[in-house]
Amino acid sequence: MRSFVAIPLPEDTRDALEAAQFRLTLGRMVARENLHLTLAFLDDQPEDTLEHLHAELEPLRVPEFIITLSGLGCFGGDKPRLVFANVVQNPALESLHRKVLGAARQAGITVARRRFHPHVTLARIRPGTGGAGRIADAIATLNDLRFPDTPVKSMSLFSSDLHPDGPIYHELARYDLA
Repeated sequence: MRSFVAIPLPEDTRDALEAAQFRLTLGRMVARENLHLTLAFLDDQPEDTLEHLHAELEPLRVPEFIITLSGLGCFGGDKPRLVFANVVQNPALESLHRKVLGAARQAGITVARRRFHPHVTLARIRPGTGGAGRIADAIATLNDLRFPDTPVKSMSLFSSDLHPDGPIYHELARYDLA
């Protein structure tokens, strides 16, 4: 089962992100209900492994904290593949990320080693639909957008079913922070 652990976002943050998407006007927008901050992408995992991960995540406790979204960016350099809202790094977010990775390792899941760049994906760019300059211009016009500070009170384990119209996410479990 394709899965990931993420922070679900409250309605006011989704409202602000949706407003940014509306003004972005390029790429395929991520559905409002799919907006989230990924802590760990787990790829395809057997159900029993996810049950083991659930047992590892359930007792995890970290204090609630606030994240700040600031500005937009894109991944992919000269061949942009997605536009995102940047999440300002903070120690509490870093700690939660490390604890989730540790729980995944305890459950026998190997998570790809990548530098953690917290973000919320807003749009996916299909190859050949816009150059880096066009996307940079679109992002620059949105520098005035402000996002509300976002309280982080829980994280969730999601499954992801890929479909031609975009992925469908299912929340498998929710874990309240301390």
